[in-house]
Order: sequence, then structure tokens, then C-alpha cells
Amino acid sequence: MTAQRNRYPAEFKARVALEALKGQKTLNQLGSEYGVHPNQISSWKKQLQQELPRIFSVGRARQSENDEALQARLYQQIGQLQVELNWLKKKAGMER
Repeated sequence: MTAQRNRYPAEFKARVALEALKGQKTLNQLGSEYGVHPNQISSWKKQLQQELPRIFSVGRARQSENDEALQARLYQQIGQLQVELNWLKKKAGMER
């Protein structure tokens, strides 16, 4: 019989890793408190430390991408409105 692996939600992992990063409790204390092996907590802590710089740099890049996407949509909408306006002008000119 094989043991089923525990799957923890990302929020839980983040909370435990942040507690470990603070260093107020030992890994063994955190392991007992949260019911997770200290080696797993150490792994999550290491992963958090590696990802922290990327979190802040990605935020700025993501904001820039969002701004560019918004600008592209607005230009597209302006172009569409100009085409519709020209069509209406032609239509109005034909009916006179």
C-alpha cells in the first residue's frame, strides 16, 4: 500500500514559509505547529527566498504590459470609431 502525498494550497505554503523566514520559531516548532516535515518547510523557505526578488520585478513588468495592452485596445477602438464615422459621413452624403 502506498502512502498518499499531501498537497498543500499555495496560501498555506506561503504562510509557513514566511513564518520560517521570520526566524521566530525553529523549523521543528513550525513543523509540529503546522503538521509539516521540517525539511519541507526548509524547501518552501528556500523557494520563497529565491522568488522574492522576481515578485517585485514582475509587478512592474506586468503593469507595463497592462498599460501597453490598454493603449493598443484604445487605439483599436479609435480606429474603429473613425471607420464608422467615415462610413456614416459617406452614407449621409449619399442620401442628400
